[in-house]
Amino acid sequence: MRKSYYAAHVYMILGVISGLYYREFTKANDFTGDTQLALIHTHLLALGMLGFLIILALDKQFALSGTKLFTYFFWFYNTGIAITVAMMFVHGTETVLGDHVPKAVPLTAGLGHTLLTVGLILLFILLGKRLNESAGTDPTEPEHNKETTKNPA
Repeated sequence: MRKSYYAAHVYMILGVISGLYYREFTKANDFTGDTQLALIHTHLLALGMLGFLIILALDKQFALSGTKLFTYFFWFYNTGIAITVAMMFVHGTETVLGDHVPKAVPLTAGLGHTLLTVGLILLFILLGKRLNESAGTDPTEPEHNKETTKNPA
């Protein structure tokens, strides 16, 4: 669970810093058009901070962390965010500077989105497994009491 908390915290910091970078960088370059720099702030706060705060709550309820599937989700999802946001940063900075954006940038951003998707699929598989496991319990009996009741030794 701590990994989700720390991830949310790091994304909050990066989200705030990226908003500051966007504002100051465009102001310093007298840029008034559209740039992907404006979207980094929102992506980091929504996909990163809010996403991991939701995962933290789900983890508390369904004990998601500590499994291989959660570890795979965690790394695929974080790598996807990192690649996607890095390409947005490069694309946005190049746009503000008036430079040509290399064709590899959107292709690499697509890889980031693919990794994000794989991470989300893994999360839903894990969540589905946990929901199926908890479907067999008595709704009035807490999940942790189920284990001690079956094996009183």
